[in-house]
Amino acid sequence: MDGSGDPNEDTEWNDILRKKGILPPKETPKEDEEEELALQQQSVVKTYEDMTLEELEENEDEFSEEDEAAIEMYRQKRLAEWKATQMKNVFGEVAEISGQDYVKEVNKAGDGIWVVLHLYKQGIPLCTLINQHLSTLARKFPQTKFLKSISTTCIPNYPDRNLPTIFVYFEGEMKAQFIGPLVFGGMNLKVEELEWRLSETGAVKTDLEENPKKQIEDKLMSSIRSSLHTRKDSDSEDED
Repeated sequence: MDGSGDPNEDTEWNDILRKKGILPPKETPKEDEEEELALQQQSVVKTYEDMTLEELEENEDEFSEEDEAAIEMYRQKRLAEWKATQMKNVFGEVAEISGQDYVKEVNKAGDGIWVVLHLYKQGIPLCTLINQHLSTLARKFPQTKFLKSISTTCIPNYPDRNLPTIFVYFEGEMKAQFIGPLVFGGMNLKVEELEWRLSETGAVKTDLEENPKKQIEDKLMSSIRSSLHTRKDSDSEDED
């Protein structure tokens, strides 16, 4: 039998010649190699596709050089998707809703959306103040969906003593609630204090470093301590 044919032709005779070292090892055709590489890259991407951008960065050290190109491509894709979502989810104002809109606007707000809903009534000064503060915060945090609704149109027979009420939702689930004037500290409520309270729920990402109410309390305590100290000094002088 003539063994001078194509050495890559897959015959039993060629296999025997390869075993004896007469023919070189069989080469993998180029197309197969490219297909295999593409499959490897797909599997790499598949491995990491459930990771967030932060997780991809955390696990960077574990990637081999071959992984890097596929991962970088995937990272850019995820980043573009995230930016597109961010652009789409820009609110920037407090929208008025009725009870009929509740499910659509609150429960079905969408993936990754925080919703702050204020139940109010006209003629209640603290409700008016909170609506003003929420308008400021809606401009500052356009990725958060700020809503307001007249309490009884949203929840029939909702008691006025519970106003103002703020509900905080994330992806349709309630995460926090603030009910009644005492919770807000009355008409002295500052917009920064409300921002801090909402940041504690996760609804906004504040740049405040500490609770502004704490600063007021600290000042109050220090003035009380100072007046006590002055009184002690004057008492001791009287004794002299």
